[in-house]
Amino acid sequence: MSELEVLATQFVANRDRLRCVAYRMLGSLSDADDAVQEAWLRLSRPGGEVVENLGRWLTTVVARISLDMLRARKTREGMAADDEGDATYPSSEEELLLADSVGLALLVVLEKLTPAERVAFVLHDLFDLSFDEISPIVNRSATATRQLASRARRRVRGVPEVSAADLSRQRTVVDAFLCASRSGDLGALLAVLDPDVVLRADRSAVRAGGMPELRGAAAVAKAFSGRAQAARPALINGIVGAVVAPGGHLFLFLTVMIRDGRIVEITATRDSGALRLADIAVLAD
Repeated sequence: MSELEVLATQFVANRDRLRCVAYRMLGSLSDADDAVQEAWLRLSRPGGEVVENLGRWLTTVVARISLDMLRARKTREGMAADDEGDATYPSSEEELLLADSVGLALLVVLEKLTPAERVAFVLHDLFDLSFDEISPIVNRSATATRQLASRARRRVRGVPEVSAADLSRQRTVVDAFLCASRSGDLGALLAVLDPDVVLRADRSAVRAGGMPELRGAAAVAKAFSGRAQAARPALINGIVGAVVAPGGHLFLFLTVMIRDGRIVEITATRDSGALRLADIAVLAD
């Protein structure tokens, strides 16, 4: 069997998966087939690169092609309404079956994402690629790619987007809180905490030495005074909070609720399931 025949056999084995990847990104069966065909042309090109993990390589190539097609679609002048309808509501029997397997509601929401958000979300959440693998495709750092996927995930779930201004205000309050906690400045802690602030911890955090619940600025300030040495500001499910990750291993995270420039609620979470499922991006100090 020739080298090209071996590649063709391997490509056919991956084709259905590649088609699903492209379809979830593009929402159009014909466009998905075009992307997969282009991937084959690149694979079969004479003098091509040596590929160790062909399935992963093909997924990356299809993702790049799909991203280019999405960007071209977004910038195309005067895109006809019928074209958008075809992408979201497939009409052929085969495409209807594929849309049903993907989830038509998901396709409708995906259409509202930017091309980069769509690629990051689809590749990570639906096809389990790492952010390190996705980042070169969208030309962003792994951290920025994680934030793209997180933003897309919130939009898919219908969670309202937090404005940049709100995030900046949250960051200011969280930074002030962490700084005061590390230095043991009770006055500064009291200034950033609402008088009726509540501190809660899940059972895993309690077992690690936390209190199940504290109420009032004085009690919470005392609990945090001189602590938070290992805490770092982070974006947690789209909201600014803090993580404790000694040696790069996530130990727990703190989510905060802020009202009128003061923290009204802090929740410490250490449950392994919650740690695994949370969208977390550590922010630069």
